[in-house]
Amino acid sequence: MKMSDLDLQKFCHRLPKVELHAHLNTTYSLRTLRLLLESNNGSENIEDMYFTTSHPIAESFKLFTKIQSLVTTPEDVYILTKSIIEEYAEENVKYLELRSTPKHIPSSGMTKEVYLRTMIEAIKDSESEGYPIIVRILVSIDRRQGLENARVAVDLAEKLMNEDNIVVGIDFSGDPEVGDAADYIPVFLDAAKRKLKLALHLAELNKEHSFQETVKVLEQCCDLPIRIGHGTFLHHAQQNDKWSALANLVYTKKIPIEACITSNLKTETVHCLEQHHFKYWKDRGHPVILCADGKGVYNTSLSQEYFLAMSAFQLTQQELKDYVVGTLDSIFGSDEIKEELRTEFTTLMSTLPSV
Repeated sequence: MKMSDLDLQKFCHRLPKVELHAHLNTTYSLRTLRLLLESNNGSENIEDMYFTTSHPIAESFKLFTKIQSLVTTPEDVYILTKSIIEEYAEENVKYLELRSTPKHIPSSGMTKEVYLRTMIEAIKDSESEGYPIIVRILVSIDRRQGLENARVAVDLAEKLMNEDNIVVGIDFSGDPEVGDAADYIPVFLDAAKRKLKLALHLAELNKEHSFQETVKVLEQCCDLPIRIGHGTFLHHAQQNDKWSALANLVYTKKIPIEACITSNLKTETVHCLEQHHFKYWKDRGHPVILCADGKGVYNTSLSQEYFLAMSAFQLTQQELKDYVVGTLDSIFGSDEIKEELRTEFTTLMSTLPSV
């Protein structure tokens, strides 16, 4: 019997999941957003702080700047991190990688190291309070901030990783129209030498500069422990020959892709759900992991992303059960964590509705 949309949504909510592409400052709930507005005496309307309809991708970065202005103290960072962990745990996410660009705000006493240590404190407090979720941190490099800031981020990430392994890697992100990702290749190679893993936003735009920088980065970094954030236009190999060799490289090297359906639709980099590249890669058995990106700003949830994929691409319950176990191969957590989660997922799967 065909399941109703409500039953499908309940199934996707109950499914154990991993979230590998969550930006701290855009992953708020409305409740947390209100707390941050009150904390900063913000006058913005709540409705202006997230997208309910689609907008060009440039509009996202304007809104991100507005949102980031609400996170100015260590207390703000703690509130936001702790609430995100609680919300993801409530929707049965068992492993979460949170990424954020550390801030230096002298007026509030917040250094970049304090910023990251505050995130770590919130994670440890969540662990001690029994939240059923494992959380790790990716230190973000904003491509708009230049190479010196990138090197500082790598230094900090290595220092904190060596303390307790909550920091596991580097995220490279920011406005894809700004700068050249290829300039950061030495930083990526250095980070990998220090045992940091890499999540790189690449191929987000169907433009020549996006193609060229993606080619250069992957030619030198494809054998490193990396994932690709979005990779929106890699699958255009069939429509555009210039992407063909690049797509084949990604496929051959089995480089995981973080797929963010709602984010891509609302930034108009993908024009309709049925054309989303999640299906292209999944049909080829390639590791592609559903993610929510900024669930606050895009007004979604990870469970909703699963529901969209299940509905649009006619995925069965068993296919999704198999799929979520497969996503564990792409996490940046240790092999021990992967095995622990496989055991947990298998146990939880037995409680879900039968096919």
